Amino acid sequence: MAGASATTTIPCVTLNTGHAMPVLGFGTGSNSTPADLSAIIVDAVRLGYRHIDTASLYGTEGAVGAAVAAAVRAGAVASRGDLFVTSKLGVADAHPDRVLPALRESLARLGLGYLDLFLIHWPVAAGENRKLVPFDMEGVWRAMEECHRLGLARSVGVSNFSSEKMCRLLSFAAVPPAVNQVELNVAWRQEKLREVCARNGVVVTAFSPLGAFGAAWGSNAVMESGALRDVAARRGKTVAQVALRWLHEQGLSFVVRSFNMERLKQNMELFDWELSEDDKELIMQIPQRRACRGEFFLSPDGQYKSLEELWDGEI
Repeated sequence: MAGASATTTIPCVTLNTGHAMPVLGFGTGSNSTPADLSAIIVDAVRLGYRHIDTASLYGTEGAVGAAVAAAVRAGAVASRGDLFVTSKLGVADAHPDRVLPALRESLARLGLGYLDLFLIHWPVAAGENRKLVPFDMEGVWRAMEECHRLGLARSVGVSNFSSEKMCRLLSFAAVPPAVNQVELNVAWRQEKLREVCARNGVVVTAFSPLGAFGAAWGSNAVMESGALRDVAARRGKTVAQVALRWLHEQGLSFVVRSFNMERLKQNMELFDWELSEDDKELIMQIPQRRACRGEFFLSPDGQYKSLEELWDGEI
C-alpha cells in the first residue's frame, strides 16, 4: 500500500485478520458534504491517503465508489486493492436478517466487490419509523461473521462500543472484531477501552481526533486547547498536527475529516518527528469529556434508557 513516489507513505497496522490498514484515514461523514467530494477524495489519494472511511448513514458511499474508480483510472493507484475502504452498518439494518442485505446494498452503492472493513456503526437497532428497539448483539454479530466468511468484508468490527460491550462481544465472537472505532482525542483519551482492546488484539480507531470542532455535537477542547497551542508553538507545528501525533504515538489509528487540501497535507506530516516527555505531560493535563454522547439513542422502548446504560458508565 505504498504511496506514489511524490507522496508520503502512511504507516499501516496489521489487523487480527492479517490485513494491513493505513493508520490515517480520510473521513467522509459531514454536516455539509461538498458536491465535488469524489474529486476531493481523488486528490487525497494523490497526496498518499489510502484509507477511505464512509457509512450508509453518511450518504457518501456513491461518491466514495466513484472516487475509487476515478483514482484507478487516473493512475493515482494501480488498482482497487491499493485502497482500504471502510463502511458501516446503519441502526435500521442492525438486525440479524438485515446485515448481509445491507452490506450488499452498500457494495452496490460503492460499486465494489468487497469492503476492507465493515463496522456495526452503533450498538443500537431501529425498527419501523426509526423507533428504537432492543439490539440483538449476538445475532447481529453472527451475521457480520457471515459477511466475513463470504469474503464480502475482509475484516469486521464495531464502532461506539464501550469496554463492557467489547467484553461481552468478545465472549461469544467466533470471528473477533478487528477494530473498534470510537470518539477519541486528547480531550477524551478512553484509557480503559484502549486497554481492553489492546489485551484482545482489537485495533482502536479514533473518530473526531480533533474534537469535531464546529459540528453540532462537537467540542473546541482540542483545537482551542492552551496546552496544545503551547506544544505546537514550541515544536513549530499546528495544533492539529500535535493532536494527531499524540494519537499516533499511542499506537492508535485515526480518521480525519477535512475537505481542505492544505489541511489534508498537514495531517500527513506526522510521521517523522516525536513529542517530548514534557509535551506529553502537558497533554495529559487536558480535562476529559465525551462530546458525542448519543442522547438520540435513548428511548423507553429501546435498549438504553440512560446515557449510563449506553456507555456503561464511561461518560
